[in-house]
Amino acid sequence: MEFNAGKVKDDIVNWIRDWFSANGPECNAIVAISGGKDSSVVAALCVEALGKDRVIGVLLPKGEQFDIDVSKALVEHLGIVSYEINIEDCFDGLMNQLNANLPKVEVQTVTNLPPRLRMAATYAVSQSLGGRVANTCNLSEDWVGYATRYGDGAGDFSPLSKLTVQEVKAIGRELGLPSMFVDKTPIDGLQPKTDEENLGFTYEVLDRYIRTGQIDDLETKARIDRLHKANQFKLKFMDCFEYKPR
Repeated sequence: MEFNAGKVKDDIVNWIRDWFSANGPECNAIVAISGGKDSSVVAALCVEALGKDRVIGVLLPKGEQFDIDVSKALVEHLGIVSYEINIEDCFDGLMNQLNANLPKVEVQTVTNLPPRLRMAATYAVSQSLGGRVANTCNLSEDWVGYATRYGDGAGDFSPLSKLTVQEVKAIGRELGLPSMFVDKTPIDGLQPKTDEENLGFTYEVLDRYIRTGQIDDLETKARIDRLHKANQFKLKFMDCFEYKPR
């Protein structure tokens, strides 16, 4: 079935309006802005749904961020208020404590710490300014676990989590976003490699596999399947012991 970007865009806008009516009629949408397609599209959807006066962007560099000008350009393009919260001091302080008190600190711990600090900062802004935090993950990233649990994987409402990267881009174009936001090479701003280099396959290949089950390279299929299975726990709320009083 062909993807109807215009209809889906309108459906998401209406969904955001309904969600806020039920979960914060006077609240603002708080969006962590990276300058990439996902946060750009989410912010633009929120502006269309709620108006620019109810959307607040949060820029979260860690020290010097080489592409932060793209985030600033998006904020200016949408005409929304934004705040810049630099997480470098927080990161350095926590890393000093971890290094001083743990027998060792794993590389993945260091990799996941900035996204979690960014989300803590985003929620601090949200709580101080009467907001609800937008999750900006998409289906493709979630499918293979390319999100940090309680980091960029957190949020109060999620407009894009059922849409692939190609579908998100189509909605971005439908919203009239400039190519610099929709087609920006996906990076996390924390390491030199792109998202696709880290994953070992392109989003185009992944999206086709998700939607059609078709894939040409069996080794890539095996890698995607392995990542999907290993990261299923990220897509659900924590498992809880079911206590039943007698």
